[in-house]
Amino acid sequence: MKRRVIAGVSLSVMMMAMSAHAETVKIANIAELSGPGAAAGSVWSDGVDLAIDEINANGGILSMQVDMSKYDTQTDPQVSRALVQKAIDEGAFALLGTVYSSSTVVNMLVAQQNGIPQVTASEAPSITQKGNPYIFRTNWGAQKGMPKIAAYLKDQLGVSTVAVAWANTEFGKGGHDSFVENVKAVGLDVVADVPSEQGQADFSADVLKIKNSGAEAVFIYLTQEEAARFLMEAVKQGLDIPRIGDSVLTSEKVIDLAGPAANGAKSHAALTIAADDPLVHEFATKFSERFGYSPDYNGMKGYIGAYTIKYGTEMVGEVNSQKLADVMHGLCLDAKTYPGVLIDMCWDDAGEVSRKSYMVEVQDGRETVSEVLPAN
Repeated sequence: MKRRVIAGVSLSVMMMAMSAHAETVKIANIAELSGPGAAAGSVWSDGVDLAIDEINANGGILSMQVDMSKYDTQTDPQVSRALVQKAIDEGAFALLGTVYSSSTVVNMLVAQQNGIPQVTASEAPSITQKGNPYIFRTNWGAQKGMPKIAAYLKDQLGVSTVAVAWANTEFGKGGHDSFVENVKAVGLDVVADVPSEQGQADFSADVLKIKNSGAEAVFIYLTQEEAARFLMEAVKQGLDIPRIGDSVLTSEKVIDLAGPAANGAKSHAALTIAADDPLVHEFATKFSERFGYSPDYNGMKGYIGAYTIKYGTEMVGEVNSQKLADVMHGLCLDAKTYPGVLIDMCWDDAGEVSRKSYMVEVQDGRETVSEVLPAN
């Protein structure tokens, strides 16, 4: 009799556990929480955490709580590949991450083979050019922003020669190639082409080469810590030419690290907390209050990514990986109806993003928006 009671209790506990499991939605966040990419990955991850907590506090997804697992890639592409497989084996129906393109081009193949949708922060053009129907960006690839940068250099700054300082990574190569192609197309000459390695600490030779090249402007396509080091070295050597970049160059992390050396840097940014938009301001305030620092575009991308999975899943009406991937192709979300995306955005059939963008300049240690550009 005692044995039967114990068995009954055990069965009851097991049934309760199964029921609890059935009432959750399992999502995995795979990010660079340590290593060279931590400056970006940790902010992305905080943005994800903020969104997931909000989602759960407001009823979850399809009235189910989100059970999110977090994995640290250590900024190692092969580690990220193994962790994507682990997350899928542990039941994740959708993935968030990674941030670094060199990891995403490796690990997205695992998600594709398993039919799992993956919402990434990575921006290398190649990511959405491989025909992977399960990859979706939170920000467009470099190839979409470079035509606007080339036009700005020619039409607004009136330069005829440029230099490019770029990271010799998957991220950097994609941006570099697209930049060079676009500036040459508008008739500008690239007079200095200077690659650097991930984690590079000394930019004195790089800056000197650009200074001696006669370039009238420099395009800086580096990750955050390296961009800050480049800006500080540029000021040290008196490199007195326009310093132009993408979202990274004027991000909060670069401003914090570079200090006054960041002043005057300009970028074409797809996302910025300086945008004159109530939803963006509300996000930045919530983020700062919770984590004790001001977010950059990576925090925005993480937040948007988590909400994108929520909205897509609710459109499907069930937790189904294939149907989520299907509904996201050609999907448009307006921020008024879907406030978690912050700014109106669309995805094309390749998972590429379209949204409005901003010309940003750092003034007195803060991002300021000088111009809003239409979606492309």
